[in-house]
Amino acid sequence: MGNSKSSAMSKEILEDLKMHTKFSENELSQWYENFQKTCPTGRITPQEFETIYGRFFPESDAKTYSQHVFRSFDTNDDGTLDFKEYIIALHMTSSGRMERRLEWAFSLFDVDKNGYITKSEVAEICQALFKLIPKEEQDKLPADESTPEKRAEKLWSYFDKKDNERLAEGEFIQGVLENENALRLIQCASMK
Repeated sequence: MGNSKSSAMSKEILEDLKMHTKFSENELSQWYENFQKTCPTGRITPQEFETIYGRFFPESDAKTYSQHVFRSFDTNDDGTLDFKEYIIALHMTSSGRMERRLEWAFSLFDVDKNGYITKSEVAEICQALFKLIPKEEQDKLPADESTPEKRAEKLWSYFDKKDNERLAEGEFIQGVLENENALRLIQCASMK
């Protein structure tokens, strides 16, 4: 009775995405068509994602950061991104409310997915973020941000936590919202 793998997006997924993103039905249909062309299997692998992500940072080493971003987008932990995960991630990182973007940022920093962030996880993500900063921009950074370790130390200090304490999602969001320097340090761009 027909093809079991339809090339059209299911009504259920379409309605769900319309409800949880700002995208219109027409936009979602266009995104889906492009997604199907780029990823005929209907899934993005970590390697494909790394290639796609690397195009946004041609002057930098985006491999490690893209792996962390992929992990945070892969909400069902199956090792691939389907269309729904891709669109929700796109929405959260580009056009969602600040709180939603910070919820995603928390998931990025929560490397072990245990619901908390530790100083070592902050250091790991700061290391990956630092690799995105072109070398010539790194030379222009303030002394207390000139290495990934210094950036991690500075970021952790904004949360008023001891080295061995952990940070819950609400504390992370509040800490970043209350300090624009913390917000700047968790973003992909260097100080302009």
